Amino acid sequence: MRAARPRLVATDLDGTLLDPEGRVSARTRAVLDELDAGGVPVVFTTGRPVRWMEELWEAVGGHGLAICSNGGIVYDVAARRVRDFRAVPREVGLKVAELVRAAVPGTTFAIEHTSGWASETTFPRHPDDQDSDRGEWESIWTDDVVKVLAVHEDLDPEDFWRRVEAAVGTLATTTWSSTFALVEISAAGVTKATTLATIAAEMDLAAEDVVAFGDMPNDLPMLEWAGTSYAMANAHPSVRDIADHLAPGNDEDGVATVLTDLFGLSR
Repeated sequence: MRAARPRLVATDLDGTLLDPEGRVSARTRAVLDELDAGGVPVVFTTGRPVRWMEELWEAVGGHGLAICSNGGIVYDVAARRVRDFRAVPREVGLKVAELVRAAVPGTTFAIEHTSGWASETTFPRHPDDQDSDRGEWESIWTDDVVKVLAVHEDLDPEDFWRRVEAAVGTLATTTWSSTFALVEISAAGVTKATTLATIAAEMDLAAEDVVAFGDMPNDLPMLEWAGTSYAMANAHPSVRDIADHLAPGNDEDGVATVLTDLFGLSR
């Protein structure tokens, strides 16, 4: 029998918990604090790398765990360290690039590893990452790569994702969460859901104890796995189709609204 209330909250960040400006609103922060005080763990489950999380750690009370890089990293917030990671093997990364370049010419690549990132010299620069290593594909690879990024500057985002997915097959896990043609590639079988399931099991919790929130295709495995799932009103159609329920949009503190209801909070 399902518990009356969830015992673990798992939430995506961008487009979900965060407002359209990428911030934790005052109301959402108050709800997170109240859950924390009540002993309900909240696990951030994001495609973001660790380096883009620093300003958000305070919003989980400075403790607990977070899932970054689409399940590639479990981060110990209190210790400010990577607790676990699920690496993409070098031979897989090199083969993935070979297959995708053949299927979708013009694709360029970067890697996210546990302490930063590196990219091919032709990969577009990001404003926040001017100091990243750049070089030839084989030379930038490290043993702790948790995500491969593939970019195409001329294709529709969803079309590019489908073409990359078809080229990669079961060699790795592909997903998409951006507004442009950027595909995120993890080790085979690694998703937000698989890593969340591991964390839940460590807490003696099962899928039916978890409520999850998301808005983009990289959230689909997590929403399918969780006992209760919510798509944001602003979510991608595939997410709205799979989720159990629809939450108000992230511009309306949708996650906070649902959690206030579910847990009978005062906010």
